[in-house]
Amino acid sequence: MKVAHYLQLSIAAAVATIGLKTAAWWVTGSVGLLSDAMESFVNLAAAVFALAMVTVAHAPADEEHPFGHGKAEYFSSGFEGLLILGAAAAIIWAAVQRLLDPQPLEALGWGVALSMVSSVINGGVAWLLLRAARQHESIALEADGRHLMTDVWTSIGVAVGVLLVPATGWLWLDPVLAIAVALNITREAWSLLQRSIDGLMDRALGEADHTAIDAVLAGLASDEVRFDHLRTRRAARYKFCEFHMHVPGHWSLAQAAARRVSIERALMEAVPGLKVTIELLPQSVEPVGHDGLTHGAP
Repeated sequence: MKVAHYLQLSIAAAVATIGLKTAAWWVTGSVGLLSDAMESFVNLAAAVFALAMVTVAHAPADEEHPFGHGKAEYFSSGFEGLLILGAAAAIIWAAVQRLLDPQPLEALGWGVALSMVSSVINGGVAWLLLRAARQHESIALEADGRHLMTDVWTSIGVAVGVLLVPATGWLWLDPVLAIAVALNITREAWSLLQRSIDGLMDRALGEADHTAIDAVLAGLASDEVRFDHLRTRRAARYKFCEFHMHVPGHWSLAQAAARRVSIERALMEAVPGLKVTIELLPQSVEPVGHDGLTHGAP
């Protein structure tokens, strides 16, 4: 399936879980289950926005965006992080009100059952999204999948806590659990925001990709050919690498170009999806403004 199809599945799951969790809150009056339902509304908004951004990200390069639109996916994960923070604030507000005015809970069996059905749906969709995120290297799918998985553990924790209320008689346990839910999803929101900022700031490729690139260049370097000024960056699923290739001054342009093509192919085989830019220089010429090998984004 395409990335967009997975997000459409996420939207359908969010609509289903909103109905189930809202019903669970309605029959029980639990503010903990209400907090869980509110997070499902966040899931829906996030999935819709992610679908829009993925559509933009897959648009081909044009004159105004010659490097493509891949970074649009980072807006998706950032937006999802902001939505989660908003939901956490609303949950805490509702929980504080319930702490000040505790209320008994009703029909807990039905409420917890509905919540668990929604968790099964979210868990299955989250597993599919995270698997697809690795396959397509999509931060939008990863963000949505991680958020749904957080929702699953949140629902389980809330359900257990709600069942403990009648057993212990502690009415305050329900709003305290809701606050714990809010703090937990705030941590997830911060993680998503950090990932978005890193991507928009052209963070370098990960250690595994750098190691693969270094190994290829080390294997191809010789007395005649050397490399320096390596720089990498990532834009969602797109990976970029650029460096200088020094060749003997007596080489013909055709000979140097042929060697460059072979190096590009070797790098792209080692790191699938890598886009390589190599600047050819005679060995007697050193570029101005650089100080040797550099690992990192421009």
